[in-house]
Amino acid sequence: LDSGEISAELQIPPESQWFSGHFPGQPILPGIAQLTLVRDIISQACGGPVTVSAFSRVKFKKMVRPGRLLRIMATPKQGPDDAYTFRILVEDEVVCSGNLTLRIDGKNRDQIK
Repeated sequence: LDSGEISAELQIPPESQWFSGHFPGQPILPGIAQLTLVRDIISQACGGPVTVSAFSRVKFKKMVRPGRLLRIMATPKQGPDDAYTFRILVEDEVVCSGNLTLRIDGKNRDQIK
């Protein structure tokens, strides 16, 4: 993609540990799990581990139930930082959005953007 957008689709199975205890009888995907998924797709695109140094303007707009198909998109922001805007969609509705900044070691830096 010309924009450098990274995207992935995945489904978190109902038996995933992410749903354990969050919440009994009404399971939802925790916000930390959603942010971890965003980091993971960027990490895969970079070919190695990345560390998030900051999140900003994160909004959790809708609850994510077990078994839903998630579409995760991250787009590099213009500027000197290794920063991205991201969105998570379920059925074309944004369930989570925000910005993240990465701390990237030298060997992976060339693969970003």
